Amino acid sequence: MTETGSVRIVESADVSPEARIGAGSSIWHLAQVREDAVLGENCIVGRGAYIGTGVVMGDNCKVQNYALVYEPARLADGVFIGPAVVLTNDTYPRAINADGTIKSAHDWEPVGVTIETGAAIGARATCVAPVTIGAWATVAAGAVVVKDVPAYALVAGVPARRIGWVGESGVPLTAGERDGIWVCPSTGARFVESDGTLIKETV
Repeated sequence: MTETGSVRIVESADVSPEARIGAGSSIWHLAQVREDAVLGENCIVGRGAYIGTGVVMGDNCKVQNYALVYEPARLADGVFIGPAVVLTNDTYPRAINADGTIKSAHDWEPVGVTIETGAAIGARATCVAPVTIGAWATVAAGAVVVKDVPAYALVAGVPARRIGWVGESGVPLTAGERDGIWVCPSTGARFVESDGTLIKETV
């Protein structure tokens, strides 16, 4: 275990000296963090996880075991990436060009997955770039996301479709006293649904 300031990196992890790791963060066994990756404060990168070149993560993110976060992914504060999740970066993947020559880094344009504040991606889900996962949304385990997910949405399936709404606590919302009103059973927060989006009521 190497501790630089308050950053913890186990000996078997492969962390580029060109990566920037925020205070309080931990990089666990066999994880790889590539060049120019930027991790915020208090992040956790689990066993065998991969953080690609130039990936940016906010504060308090958790990337669980064997997740693959390919560049140029952008994760806001408080994002949860479950075990074996894949964030892709190639819209039209090929090993070779049309003429049979092997593709190089100059033969394709990486595209990223953007995940907004507090969102959670369940175990073994795949997000096919380019997509944006809205704030506080939840992607169910095993889902395949191929289009943008609105804030607070709960999506599941292949391809992923919205099956409900969730609040900041992650608990599914329940129907309120009239159509279009949703309530968090955990916090009591209220939300208004309109045209496929959900907006939290302000007090």
